[in-house]
Amino acid sequence: MLPKFRTPTHPGEMLLEEFLKPIGISQKAFAKHLGWTYARLNEIINKHRKVTASSALSFADALGTNPEFWLNLQQQFDLWHEMQKHNHVEALPQIAEPSASLLP
Repeated sequence: MLPKFRTPTHPGEMLLEEFLKPIGISQKAFAKHLGWTYARLNEIINKHRKVTASSALSFADALGTNPEFWLNLQQQFDLWHEMQKHNHVEALPQIAEPSASLLP
């Protein structure tokens, strides 16, 4: 569920604050462990790059989590930001009427 009164935590912030700092590994060392460039990891941590399925799999492998954890964080972050600027669209009349059905 999306938080109502604050921006959801970006996966890069979660990675840094809840994983890398507590275990005492630098971004540079973690990037090397992943086989990534420092820039790639740092861009995720600084919210300049999104967590992809590929990066979620790498984080899950290295940190003992699951890829869905990282993808869900990214999805919630993205959705919350889009909701802030979204223009509401009215439901189709067929959907708005409880007795109407689009199913055959």
